Amino acid sequence: MPVTQALLIANVVAFLLQTSSDLPLLQWFALWPLGPLFEPWQTVTYSFLHGGIAHIVFNMFALYTFGAGVERLFGSRFYALYYFACVVSAALCHLVFTSVAGGPPIPTVGASGGVYGLLLAYGLYFPHHRVMLLIPPIPMNARTLVFVFAALELFFGVTGTAAGIAHFAHLGCMLGGWLMIEY
Repeated sequence: MPVTQALLIANVVAFLLQTSSDLPLLQWFALWPLGPLFEPWQTVTYSFLHGGIAHIVFNMFALYTFGAGVERLFGSRFYALYYFACVVSAALCHLVFTSVAGGPPIPTVGASGGVYGLLLAYGLYFPHHRVMLLIPPIPMNARTLVFVFAALELFFGVTGTAAGIAHFAHLGCMLGGWLMIEY
């Protein structure tokens, strides 16, 4: 699938640049809260940066796992539009939340702003397809996986547990993906 492959390559190349160069990529391209470091292009570029090896590995595994089926279903053009609409909706939701909640200006990075939208689409279009959680290894249908992930994100976001993760961005991504599918 050409778009999924291009996204995988772009994410890996960006991660390699991020970890091997002295360029201030986080300062330029991470999603910063509204303020002096925020730039409009960051609502897309943050999705190509990652916080470490585990972060990129899990995001790219999910992109590959769910993206290929969704791209085959949607076609490459709509799939690309859908993915980036999810990325932007995640960023906007996160910006709204951080503006209301306040706190220190911490940058946001990661492809999960698009991946959660792919997970949602996969669960909607392939609801009975069996998937396996990695940790712990529990088999379940795709629709259940979507509900579990959404419930966990809502719980963690509201309670403030699992700090350092943009839970409301993940929920915003799913909301944006659902709106794009519906309308």
